[in-house]
Amino acid sequence: MENGAVYNETTEPQAKPSRRLFFCTVQHLWGWRLPAKLLQVVLSFVAVICEEIVEDCMRCSGLYFFEFTCCSAALLSTLILLVYCTGLYEQFGEDKIQRV
Repeated sequence: MENGAVYNETTEPQAKPSRRLFFCTVQHLWGWRLPAKLLQVVLSFVAVICEEIVEDCMRCSGLYFFEFTCCSAALLSTLILLVYCTGLYEQFGEDKIQRV
């Protein structure tokens, strides 16, 4: 038996390097999910900026709630995008991320 035949059967194929778009690996956010998450981050930041433009209001409680919601959406969607696009996804593990 040749040495090459033994090693061919027991060795694992090399893993393909993950595709990267800028700093982001698109392994976990493929298809329409990556543009949707990017759009979500951009629109939430635009909402925060639009809210900050308002200088005077009669009843500000709704505006304050909108500000809280927009800031929370911007921060959380940025965090989610970073977790899915960087090595944190593999570091934390899929089960922990799905639980959170």
